Amino acid sequence: MNARFRWPDERLIQAAQDGDVTSLATVVVESQPHVRKFARSLCASPQDAEDAAQEALIILYRKIGTLRATGALASWMFRIVRNECLRQVRLLVSRSDPDPDGAEGSAEPSAEDAVLRGLEAERIAAAVAALPRDQRQVLVMRDVQGLPGRTVAHALGLSTAAMKSRLHRARAALRHSLAANEPSPGRTVGHPSGEEVPQ
Repeated sequence: MNARFRWPDERLIQAAQDGDVTSLATVVVESQPHVRKFARSLCASPQDAEDAAQEALIILYRKIGTLRATGALASWMFRIVRNECLRQVRLLVSRSDPDPDGAEGSAEPSAEDAVLRGLEAERIAAAVAALPRDQRQVLVMRDVQGLPGRTVAHALGLSTAAMKSRLHRARAALRHSLAANEPSPGRTVGHPSGEEVPQ
């Protein structure tokens, strides 16, 4: 790896945890390119990636004292960025989900309905986040954010036909993922686990 982009060394991290302001600032600066790389690979759009990276760096600055092992900074930051990207997708999914009850939409949902809707949003968000980056981008921009096809194609540097083809593949991959992970009756949907930290 290029020495210019190495993660901060453990002594620097330890000094930051001990309250040295200069060391803390250096840890944040040296972590920034890695955090942005994580965000670009995990988030749906460049703007989401920028937001997630900024939030992760703020958490690093404020909560570095909670890091249990100085050698675990990379995996800790990866989890923070991943969770922030998932949170953004969940927000978009919930905002774009129309009220299925029509005129009865003014009634308060039951606690069970609220839990089930939350679990379903979590499942969809995890499936979207697991898509390859090019598919994730086009799917979120077109189907979740509701942007016009031509706008999406222009933003991604694609022809309209190429954008539609990529969107078709993304939708098919998402359907396959959701079908493969369909919860069985009585089973609780949990958070995905076992993530690996990119090298």
